[in-house]
Amino acid sequence: MIDVHFVPTPNGNKVTIMLEEVGLPYRLIPYNMLEGEHLTPEFRRINPNGRLPAIVDHEPPGGGEPFAVFESGAILLYLSEKAGGALTPADPRGRSLAHQWLMWQMAGLGPMHGQAHHFIRYAPEGQDYGVARYGAEAARLLAVMDARLGEADYLAGEYSVADIAAWPWVRATYAIGLDLEPYPNVRRWVDAVGARPAVQRGVETRNAPNLQSRRPTLTPQQWSNLFGENMHRSFGVTSPPADRDPRR
Repeated sequence: MIDVHFVPTPNGNKVTIMLEEVGLPYRLIPYNMLEGEHLTPEFRRINPNGRLPAIVDHEPPGGGEPFAVFESGAILLYLSEKAGGALTPADPRGRSLAHQWLMWQMAGLGPMHGQAHHFIRYAPEGQDYGVARYGAEAARLLAVMDARLGEADYLAGEYSVADIAAWPWVRATYAIGLDLEPYPNVRRWVDAVGARPAVQRGVETRNAPNLQSRRPTLTPQQWSNLFGENMHRSFGVTSPPADRDPRR
């Protein structure tokens, strides 16, 4: 059994989609990040970076004590290996392509789209530079992806961990006002991946209602748990005043 320490974000959905695709048994351990449930020493022992998702495999390959894995890309690779190389191409070139596009998602698509979500949806109004900077980068990365998907049906040629990693983030572009109309290859790919039954099962759990809107309303406590003092103090760091909720 695999415990999935989970919130239904794009990164969390990567893991549930992968588990549904490969058929490994798992149980969700949901967290309410708005209430700060991720800011505990107990969770830090599972993920020293204090972020969700993370997994604990109670039957790890090779046996032994339960094994924790953090970082969503590393989790996908771990689950692929545990499932006998599932959803990673067998040939060396295909496998390298899957790893390259997975790293691209982890280093580019996810972080840049994540920053776009922060500045467009959460930061106080008037953050023009942040909105422009990350909005433009989010669009550029979709153009990179569209060019690749004009060459192949999937990022690595065949459906793989790279598509599982990227799809939940592209699915969420509506929340930052990005239209997929200029990216026909991405739009075709989004529909094809989203039609897979395992993908549909993997995204059944939705965000908390107040995080579904384009512009969520957070209390000062919720802001602190997600972005501010409470989050930083859980790591032993004193937040500078500018890190307190700037909208209040």
